[in-house]
Amino acid sequence: MGRAGVLGAVALSLLAVPARAATGTPDTQAAARQAAATPAAVGRQAAATAARQAATAAARLAATAPRGPAAAALPAPDTAGLAAVLRSAVAQGAPGALARIDDHGRTYRVTRGVADRGTGRAISTADRFRIGSVTKTFTTVVLLQLVDEHRLALDAPVNRYLPGLLPDDRITVRHLLSHRSGLYDYSDDMFAASVSGFEAVRKKVFTYRQLVALSLKKPRTNAPGAAYSYSNTNFVVAGLLVEKLTGQPVRTAYQNRIVKPLKLTDTFYVHPDTAIPGRHTRGYLTPDRAGAPLVDATAQTVSWAQSAGAVISSARDLDVFYGALLKGRLLSAARLADMERFTKVNSTTAYGLGLRRRDLSCGVSVYGHTGAVQGYYTYAFGTKDGGRTLTAMANTSNNAKVLNTLAGALESAFCGK
Repeated sequence: MGRAGVLGAVALSLLAVPARAATGTPDTQAAARQAAATPAAVGRQAAATAARQAATAAARLAATAPRGPAAAALPAPDTAGLAAVLRSAVAQGAPGALARIDDHGRTYRVTRGVADRGTGRAISTADRFRIGSVTKTFTTVVLLQLVDEHRLALDAPVNRYLPGLLPDDRITVRHLLSHRSGLYDYSDDMFAASVSGFEAVRKKVFTYRQLVALSLKKPRTNAPGAAYSYSNTNFVVAGLLVEKLTGQPVRTAYQNRIVKPLKLTDTFYVHPDTAIPGRHTRGYLTPDRAGAPLVDATAQTVSWAQSAGAVISSARDLDVFYGALLKGRLLSAARLADMERFTKVNSTTAYGLGLRRRDLSCGVSVYGHTGAVQGYYTYAFGTKDGGRTLTAMANTSNNAKVLNTLAGALESAFCGK
């Protein structure tokens, strides 16, 4: 039948993509400062600020020299192995899966299965999807740019900028971004039951402070700086910091500081809207009870995550984003070094500031983030020099087999056959 034919199809394509210059629109001046000036002064002030920020953005994007060992020395990606990984993910319960590799101007695309179980439309690497915790790297980039602009200090207490928010003045900005604050992850309780927990918040809109309050009802997991303990609370507080220091919503910060400079055409922060704009793959949540039907989780506010996990993007945009980040085009060398100061998590992973390192079986380490939000699993990683990047996505969640299988895409993309 037609749908079975779609499920059986694997799309592979290889093409050369010419390099394009990246330009963009910098952050505008905070409205509060403009309001304090005369109309004439506002115009001069805004123009001067725009000019300074444009120069900063241009300088960041001009730094294109590779860092570290050349990714060109890696073996060619194993597209057959990549197809096998995606085929396994679909066999294990994902309606569809996709992967895109960008390798020094050459692009590999692999897909399997469907983007929409209702229509049977084949999944495509051009589809947009929810990226979950890959959002954390976006939020970190904004905060580290503010460090570069001397508007934030990594080792300063969070309470210096958000007085009285946290119960311990020892918790620093660095502790947040490295998941070493000890702040309890409120989402652990929220999603103890996958479907009922999700349905309870699917259309709900939280404030950042409401989410922080949920965390503070529980004891902290460790003293500040004592240990790594992954918590969405850290990046909710990070979102508060972005909004306090820029005087703008996080959406505007992402747009002006990352999306526009890199010309990311598929990347959006639509919270509290529930729809994914344009062509997208639908996301399906796996229930806790075996055999129960998948739940279409596509429409949701993702208000429970916000700056910790609510960005929408595509495989192409994530490849461009991590390539630019790792090449040093978004941050100063000092801030990128801060980001890449890793704490070991287990035998194969380590965490820096909003950035994961994965150590692969062939001895190669790759840098990026994973994402899990209802209906979607994402892996987005690149080589140290940013020359080769991979984004892989399966449109399901709450399925450990699929999550673990999808990690195999890294081996095929960076280790070859």
